[in-house]
Amino acid sequence: MKKLLVLLLTLILSFALVACGTEDAGGEEDTESTATADTGEEAEGEDTDQTAAEPTEGEKTEVVIEHDLGETTVSKNPETIVVFDYGMLESLDKMGVEVTAVPKGNIPTYLSKYDEDTYENAGSLFEPDFEKISDLNPDLILISGRQMDHYDELSKLGPTVFVSLDTVDYFASFSENMRMLGSIFAQEDFIESELSELENAIIALNEKTEEVENALIILANDGNISAYGPGSRFGIIHGDFGITPVDEGIEVSTHGMNVTFEYIAEMDPEYLFVVDRGAIVGGESSAEQILDNDLTKGTRAFENGNVVYLDPVPWYVAGGGLVSVSEMIKSVESALE
Repeated sequence: MKKLLVLLLTLILSFALVACGTEDAGGEEDTESTATADTGEEAEGEDTDQTAAEPTEGEKTEVVIEHDLGETTVSKNPETIVVFDYGMLESLDKMGVEVTAVPKGNIPTYLSKYDEDTYENAGSLFEPDFEKISDLNPDLILISGRQMDHYDELSKLGPTVFVSLDTVDYFASFSENMRMLGSIFAQEDFIESELSELENAIIALNEKTEEVENALIILANDGNISAYGPGSRFGIIHGDFGITPVDEGIEVSTHGMNVTFEYIAEMDPEYLFVVDRGAIVGGESSAEQILDNDLTKGTRAFENGNVVYLDPVPWYVAGGGLVSVSEMIKSVESALE
């Protein structure tokens, strides 16, 4: 009887030990599963940390812009932007970039939306509103020749980039400026596409200008006239568009070389390109009225209907932007048709 009882107790104890072993094993398996899951979460966390450490598309980083007045560090995709150059403004507008403030009062018609109250008034082209700009705390200020004397003061208010245009090599300089915008706003592909389209248009234009003997470019300013040649502010007509100047010796000057009606008659250009400054600043006489005389009417340009009145907005007020350069190409191309 005792043997039977001992045997029975032994069997019960064995079953109990087996059950405990099974529970421990199950517990270890659960622990391993939990550890594996935790490791997986930690691995994902490590990957996330690495991704966060690496710049993602659209994430702000800094870009250093070298320009004629110095070197400026700008955050990519700046938010508060003050623009004084209309060529830059029209380009940013085409890129879909919102700006904060512009100089109001002389805004070209095709940029008239920037006259609305949505945009702050940054002053005038020659006199920035420093107090207003300071209040805006801008991330980027874009200026050009009309504001260059204020560069140092503007630089104290925010990262300021001076945009210049080398008229000796107009399209190349313009392209460099556009690529600068592309790098700041992470739109390099868009800019390259736009530049490629414009370059192809210039190539096509050159095929037409090969047939032109020569041309003279003049600026009419309320009774006065001045001539512009290669390397001048309108030199793209000769340098990139391929039209031979009627006079290679025209002095390169911001305001052009003062000439007379006798000079125009003597040069006798096949084409005469005219920019009417008075139409912009409100002169008393138009370019058509100024050129209405026997001397100019005796030139081949007048006799053959080759006097081209260029739109002064893209040619004189703006220029150097994606829209204005395109309009420049079209205006010369249509004149040759």
